[in-house]
Amino acid sequence: MLSAATARRLRDAGLIWSPASGDRFVIADRGMDDQVFVVSEMVVEQYQGAAGPLLRFHGTTEWALDYVLVSQVLWLPREDQLRSRLGAAFVALARVDADWVVTTADGEAHAAPDPEEAYAAAWLAAAGQAGTWGPNTADTPGE
Repeated sequence: MLSAATARRLRDAGLIWSPASGDRFVIADRGMDDQVFVVSEMVVEQYQGAAGPLLRFHGTTEWALDYVLVSQVLWLPREDQLRSRLGAAFVALARVDADWVVTTADGEAHAAPDPEEAYAAAWLAAAGQAGTWGPNTADTPGE
């Protein structure tokens, strides 16, 4: 699973999140970095509030937490989501010794012990090479 530190780097580099069922997130910087939540219509749902998009918690499963603004959480993208965000830049994922290696169209290899971390490294590298790419432009680096 992607670390909160890597998720923060992805967010800060401009990776945009539109919450959907099955997405994972943490409520960072509140002593809850290790508590992973999952968006689900049964427990946590996306809602458009007056203050902006938020995530509402249903029932008693999440104690007294009624909602949290999307801007206050860190999305932990899954492997498939990161691969999709790489788009045409993605070439291959391979196991090399103890690491997972993502190879991109520019010939670069991005290794990490976890596939999601390798995909994140590739996305961050692609985002850094794209010049004017950022949170107010295309969601995929290099497009």
